[in-house]
Amino acid sequence: MSETGAALPVVALVGRPNVGKSTLFNRLTRSRDALVADQPGVTRDRQYGYGAHAGQRFIVVDTGGIGQDDEDIDARALAQTEAALAEADVVLLVVDFRQGIMAGDEAIAEQLRRRGAHVFVAVNKSEGQTSVSAAAEFHALGLGDPWAISAEHGDRIRLLLEQVFTDLPAPRAAITAHRADAIRLAVLGRPNAGKSTLVNRLIGNDRMLTQDAPGTTRDAVASEFMFKNKPYVIVDTAGVRRRARVDDHIEKISVVKAMQAAEQAQIVLLIIDGVNGLSAQDIRLLNLAVERGRAAVIAVNKWDGLSEKERLRLHAELVERMGSFDFLPLVFISALHGTGLDDLLGAVGDSHRALFAELSTPRLSRALEAAVEGHAPPAIHGRRIKLRFAHQGGQNPPTIVIHGNQTQRLSAEYKRYLTHQFRKAFDLYGVPIQLVFKNSDNPYAGRSNNRGKDRDRSKPRR
Repeated sequence: MSETGAALPVVALVGRPNVGKSTLFNRLTRSRDALVADQPGVTRDRQYGYGAHAGQRFIVVDTGGIGQDDEDIDARALAQTEAALAEADVVLLVVDFRQGIMAGDEAIAEQLRRRGAHVFVAVNKSEGQTSVSAAAEFHALGLGDPWAISAEHGDRIRLLLEQVFTDLPAPRAAITAHRADAIRLAVLGRPNAGKSTLVNRLIGNDRMLTQDAPGTTRDAVASEFMFKNKPYVIVDTAGVRRRARVDDHIEKISVVKAMQAAEQAQIVLLIIDGVNGLSAQDIRLLNLAVERGRAAVIAVNKWDGLSEKERLRLHAELVERMGSFDFLPLVFISALHGTGLDDLLGAVGDSHRALFAELSTPRLSRALEAAVEGHAPPAIHGRRIKLRFAHQGGQNPPTIVIHGNQTQRLSAEYKRYLTHQFRKAFDLYGVPIQLVFKNSDNPYAGRSNNRGKDRDRSKPRR
């Protein structure tokens, strides 16, 4: 048995409103927004993102946004904390140095002590203070030595993370592959879209409990099956709801399970309920997969239950709403009746080949040259941006390194254009393409040539 790696640890941020949880979230994830659950009515409960420290990746959960003016702020903060404990390996209790210990801090700390959570107290907004003086008051919370930080400025956060990962509990169960050469799939989608039904159909038994009720699948489960003599490992996850009650722990956990599964998969199968169409949450799940460099295939389930008119309408809607995901294959299936599964796994195979495609430097450079001839990058301050050559920088996902001058000035629009041209040239559909730009300007350009003249003068005359 070959293990694909332990499940990513989960770090949850809890605390009162306005203590800086969201700022710390952005600092840890190096982003300004969440990958999942970033719509009104959802951010009030959770924001999710990926972080990394010293080569260790982890999931960050922000329980911020619970309200500013509500009379029951403390009660809702406690509810958020309780829900976070169900999915977290480590909890960061964020407090405000400038305000000192508040009643809400003490209530949350009591809850964390009662549950026996693995907690670090992060004393935020302590810039300009020594760690000892900033943390002194917060020893009274009874959760060990506090850590003085500044989420806004990044002060002492690296030191905090070093301690977090030194003390991190043993990782949770990993998703495993029974064979090293198996294609690893993760099945994502909203509740009741038909994920477990599809898995049962593919593996040929009823290992997954299925019923017509959202939230039936409670945990990620890995199963192996063969298709045309090729091994696959498929992971079913709990469905991700767009909305859930604050106290609905199961549905909260489902997002973390989806993120962990996507992290350990090569290809994500996004299952869409053909009756309900493509939702905003489906788009966020695609973002989740593509941002992590995963290939993705969109399977529209329950296709057999639609009339011809409904099919035409749904297909047009999907094409319009997919937008920047138009490079992903769109397959129409019935998990219940088994129709369209050959097409689905055919698309999976094509995406897997694209993930591990070998791209020669001469072909890449010719494709780059053709792209520039078709549409040259605009001049910046009168200087033309030159893109000289390209080579492959990696696989899974395919990474293309482009050398030139002033590459940092290329617009996002032009980078999308280049991505599209490479995709067409090498048939890299179903996978995200990562472009890496390297400047190869003359390092001595613009420098005075006096150094050479001095060397000449230093030579003895004959």
